[in-house]
Order: sequence, then C-alpha cells, then structure tokens
Amino acid sequence: MVLEKRLGRFGLTLHPVKTRLLPFWRPPTTQQRGQGPATFAFVGFTFYWTRTRNGHWRMGCKTRRASLRRATQALYDWCRRHRHQPVEAQHAALGRRLRGHFNSFGVHGNFPSLLRLVEATKRAWYKWLCRRSQRTRLTWERFTDFLRQRPLPRPRITVRIWSG
Repeated sequence: MVLEKRLGRFGLTLHPVKTRLLPFWRPPTTQQRGQGPATFAFVGFTFYWTRTRNGHWRMGCKTRRASLRRATQALYDWCRRHRHQPVEAQHAALGRRLRGHFNSFGVHGNFPSLLRLVEATKRAWYKWLCRRSQRTRLTWERFTDFLRQRPLPRPRITVRIWSG
C-alpha cells in the first residue's frame, strides 16, 4: 500500500486494527436527500458530508459525541468540586476552561457543538450553585440576570479549516 510506504519513510506504521478504508466520497449532485456515504472520527472530530446553502455537497466537521460528553462531564464535575469557592473565582475558572475548549475545537462548522457546551456549563453551574445552601436563594431568573452582568465567554471559531 502506498500510504504504508510513505509513513515508513518517517519511521511510522499503521495500526492494523485501527486503520481501515471507508467509502468517503462526495455524494452525487443528483442526490437530493439523505446523507453522504459514511462518517469517520479523527482527533476528536466527526467528519461527514453536508449540504451548503446553495445545495452543493461539502465536508462537515463537528465535535465527536464522546469528546463533547467528556468535556461536559469534566465541567460538571469541576462545578461540583468547587461549588464552595467564591462565585467570582468560579466564573473566572469556567471562562478559562471554556476558552481552552474553544481554542481546541473552534473550527469552521463546529459552532453548534460549542454552543451546546456553553449551555451545558450554564445548567451545571446553576445546579451546583443552588446546592450551596438548603435555602433556595437562586432562581433561574436571578441566575440569568447574574449571567448578563458576568457572561460566560461566547463560542468562537478560531480556525478555518475549509477554504472559502
């Protein structure tokens, strides 16, 4: 195989169990409905075929489901472990964590996955702030007012991987 020879020049090998060829070609332009022939996961992303606004096929990229679940769970656990810290310190730390995720996964076409993580962070933070006391001092309305004053970072696309 050509790829094995090319990688061999650099001292690299393909793992026989993890490596396979997929039918990942562009769907025909006459295909009106449905999805492309296959998807594959690579470096925390799922690559798939999607339609542009003009109706042409292009490759899409979104955060892999397992990666998003792992990031959401890590933020949830962090909120639980640090719920007794001052709210300002929690806000700063959550902002750093979200910005780090945006820097890693902020690629063109992945904005909805980044938004999902921000919304999950808001829900987790609200839940664990409510658990700081037996009294219900924090309602969702008060929490949204608090987020208007000190918003979490907005999702950002940091890398354009597609031309155009």
